[in-house]
Amino acid sequence: MAGGSAELELFRRRWREELAGGGKRRRREEAEPGGGEPGEPREPGEPGYLVLARGLLDGGEAPARCRSSPPPGRPAEEAAGDGGGDGDDLLGQLIRDLNEINEVPFFDVQLPYELALKIFQYLGKAELGRCAQVSRTWKILAEDEVLWYRLCQQEGYLLDTSISDHSCWKLALKDCRAKEHTLRTNWKNRIGAVSQLQYELGKVLCDVHSSDGVVIAGYTSGEVRLWDTRTWDYTAPILEPMHGPGDAGPQPHVSFVRINSSLAVAAYEDGTVSVWSLMTGREPIHRYQHNQRIQALALGSEGATVATASGFEVKVESPDGKGFWQTTGTFEIQKLVNFLNLVPDVLGSPVAVAAAEDIVYVLKGEDPGKILHSVYGQPVTCLDVSAHEAAFGVKGFGWLLNEPNQVLLYNLETSQCLKKLGNSMGDFTCVNLQDSPPNMLVTGNKDRRVRVYDLRKSESLCSLYAHRLGVSAVQMDDWKIVSGGEEGMVCVWDQRMGTKLWETHARHPVRYIWFNSHSLITANIPDEKTPRGSSIMDDDLTAHRKHRGIIYAYEFSVDQLAVESVLPICRSSYDEVTGYNYNIGLAVPYDNI
Repeated sequence: MAGGSAELELFRRRWREELAGGGKRRRREEAEPGGGEPGEPREPGEPGYLVLARGLLDGGEAPARCRSSPPPGRPAEEAAGDGGGDGDDLLGQLIRDLNEINEVPFFDVQLPYELALKIFQYLGKAELGRCAQVSRTWKILAEDEVLWYRLCQQEGYLLDTSISDHSCWKLALKDCRAKEHTLRTNWKNRIGAVSQLQYELGKVLCDVHSSDGVVIAGYTSGEVRLWDTRTWDYTAPILEPMHGPGDAGPQPHVSFVRINSSLAVAAYEDGTVSVWSLMTGREPIHRYQHNQRIQALALGSEGATVATASGFEVKVESPDGKGFWQTTGTFEIQKLVNFLNLVPDVLGSPVAVAAAEDIVYVLKGEDPGKILHSVYGQPVTCLDVSAHEAAFGVKGFGWLLNEPNQVLLYNLETSQCLKKLGNSMGDFTCVNLQDSPPNMLVTGNKDRRVRVYDLRKSESLCSLYAHRLGVSAVQMDDWKIVSGGEEGMVCVWDQRMGTKLWETHARHPVRYIWFNSHSLITANIPDEKTPRGSSIMDDDLTAHRKHRGIIYAYEFSVDQLAVESVLPICRSSYDEVTGYNYNIGLAVPYDNI
């Protein structure tokens, strides 16, 4: 900035010398050949001050029109006088105009680097890019690693890294955004790898769950199988149950399975619950027994808390500080439990939310059996909980009593009903609150529609006609929705456009859906666990393909190798019947025979 001020002062001094000392002759001698002539006519549309400046620089006098009329906004008496006075007034006006042009909002003082960095941290990517074009000093400041590291963290990229992990965070942010764009394109165009997770000896699939790409499945043979889709290693172990005395004979069917980052849990039809640690191996680390069949199973998203419901009892188990498992709470309720969830991110004793027909309970150790909602004759049809709220579908009395089916949103701390959403004739069959974006809720209904609600406005943002037999599973993020139906169809939707991107189909109802930014896991689970003509005592150790159910694992990441980026039908060994797929171009395998 100091260089610019010196040039301006030099310019002013030259102007004053020329006007006072008659610099007309000197300017003509120093003028370059071919320059503009003093009498050069004014170009059409050219401002008057440019004509004046060109005439003065060429050594000529100011045009008569400029001398005879005062400048706009100046008194007429100031323009009176001889030619020298006119030149001084015009010169002063021009210098004032140049001063105004020079007063731009740049730093005119020297600031400490840390203070300037503090100011720049409030700018976004586009503003930092513009500031980097101002000067060399601002370019160094705008490309500071601290600024781009914060931007990377604010946009949700590389959250588990430190500032020293990358040498150029601006480039790291650019790579992350490019990868996100590629993943979104792959999602929309169904580009990637898909694999079928099957276990023929397990017979019929009973239940599926996953956590961060690790899939657990339970079968009618009593076996529990794991897959790790993050490494595409499908030789994962079979979790072995703990055999007690008198356990000879076939194993009971698996009723429910759950998994988180550290534990895997399975509940069996005989009331047995087995808990495995993913770090120690195949043998269970804990086992306990209910007297009746288990109706619901819940596992905390983090930590080691298991809740089960059997009969009129809900039991919560968790390890103590030394790692020994104990019963944290036992709750007696009035009706049979249909849905059971553990509230995430709870400090202290665990909190469970249970729906038993038309009553919703909040089960805490210090306040057992607290009723959150109860309306006689209006059963709860679905349930999901977040850290502070619970959302559940309620079947109303119908249009005759002006009580349509709705989704109720309750605050778990105050036990107050915050919102009443929806106005549907069909029952709400699934609701997803925990995995939805903030202030958003997605539901599925028997009336074949998927609805997205804005909790701030209590209104539906979009309603998608999805599945002809009703919606059975649904999940959403900030731009897409994945829904599954009773007819076996999985549909991927663009939420903002309200259009279907693609769909897949399998034989059985879709009972489980989970996805993140780069992968999708779906499970088609049969309703019939003992198909006609088959028995658990049959000599045939496998069930027919059409009765088993199927788990699909989709990977849309750009990091997949070429050999892994084709469908399983193209990587088959030709010893099994090929499956169905929409892409007819991949119907003929092309790998080595």
